[in-house]
Amino acid sequence: MDSVSIVIPAKNEAQSLEILLPALLKQFKAEQIFVVDDGSTDHTQEVCSQYSIKPVISKYSQGNGAAIKTGLRHVTTEYVICMDADGQHRPEDIPALLEQLKNGYDMVVGARSRRSQANMHRSIANRFYNRLASWMVNHKVEDLTSGFRAVNTKKFQQFLYMLPNTFSYPTTITMAFFRAGYSVAYVPIEAPPRIGKSHLNVWKDGLRFLLIIFKIGTLYSPLKIFTPISAALFAIGFAYYAETYFAYGRFTNMSALLFTSGLLTFLMGLVSEQITSLCYLMSDKHKNQD
Repeated sequence: MDSVSIVIPAKNEAQSLEILLPALLKQFKAEQIFVVDDGSTDHTQEVCSQYSIKPVISKYSQGNGAAIKTGLRHVTTEYVICMDADGQHRPEDIPALLEQLKNGYDMVVGARSRRSQANMHRSIANRFYNRLASWMVNHKVEDLTSGFRAVNTKKFQQFLYMLPNTFSYPTTITMAFFRAGYSVAYVPIEAPPRIGKSHLNVWKDGLRFLLIIFKIGTLYSPLKIFTPISAALFAIGFAYYAETYFAYGRFTNMSALLFTSGLLTFLMGLVSEQITSLCYLMSDKHKNQD
């Protein structure tokens, strides 16, 4: 498969790029390699020049997802590989991803084993995200947040406007592909420890990853998230009404509040479902124009 590009977002990853780039050039021949320098203050640009790779430079740091989008806008090949610059994604795993693309899949994700997770907390969080996403799409999602993936470029570019500028872009693109009916496969990989210091902030990114839970639902099928919540509020309201009716013989304000909250929650889910459908309708129109 010759028509392949590689996009590598990098922020102060010169140390790991000095190992990754020569290994990548030695083991895999790509038509285009884009190292997107996301406002680095180290010698990332010099390392790229050393291996005859001209980096795509951002004026300031915009985030991992923004770097991916910047790189994708430069890609002209049929397929693209996205991988991190921190040394956790091995060039020798690329052929396995491309082999699945040859088998007709639209996106192939490198699924990390439990041993590849940075720590126990992140491992538990990722397993929770994977199970939630699997329930949403009725298909086993083996690694929702992996940034190592091979994708059909045109189909990836359809959803650039939906991708966030943060580390949660893998979640967004995965759910977008499932929602659009594109095929997604997983290839098991072993991710070695990253080189250098992680850019993730425990508190800031921890809260951000909690929002991923709601993003998963709103990207795929909002009603699947809002309906159970609405049903629970109705059930609590009915139980409270039954208790107060038999105890005091009246309908209380709290029961009315719970019933109203359940109704509003369901209506919010219904509106969200329509908005989601419109987003994918816009994507389909963009695809037809291309």
